[in-house]
Amino acid sequence: MSLLTLKAIHLSCAVGSYALFFMRGIWSFNGPPVMRQRWVKIVPHVVDTLLLASALALAFTLRQYPFIDTWLTAKFFALLLYIGLGSVALKHGKSKTIRISAWLAAQAAFIYIVLVAVNRDPLPFFH
Repeated sequence: MSLLTLKAIHLSCAVGSYALFFMRGIWSFNGPPVMRQRWVKIVPHVVDTLLLASALALAFTLRQYPFIDTWLTAKFFALLLYIGLGSVALKHGKSKTIRISAWLAAQAAFIYIVLVAVNRDPLPFFH
């Protein structure tokens, strides 16, 4: 698979993953039945799995790895933060205020991940 194809898959999955997270957050705060639909429980996991697989394929193709390349290390830890905050926002937050705060913080983490990826720098705000 070509580098351009891998990048296109990765970027498409990143956009899809974020869009699904954003929508599920809105839906979960309003409590509609759509959150219980089967596709809402399955599709995000499929997209996130493809996102992770394409990330691993890109790392191997580009020969850049977390814990070796600082920008990928930053993305890795920001991803863990994003996942944790997303879990609080969509499932484990004890109150609506906590869930909304975690949802907003997860979006900030996602923006950081994108900025790190675009700049290939763990400190993208200092350019």
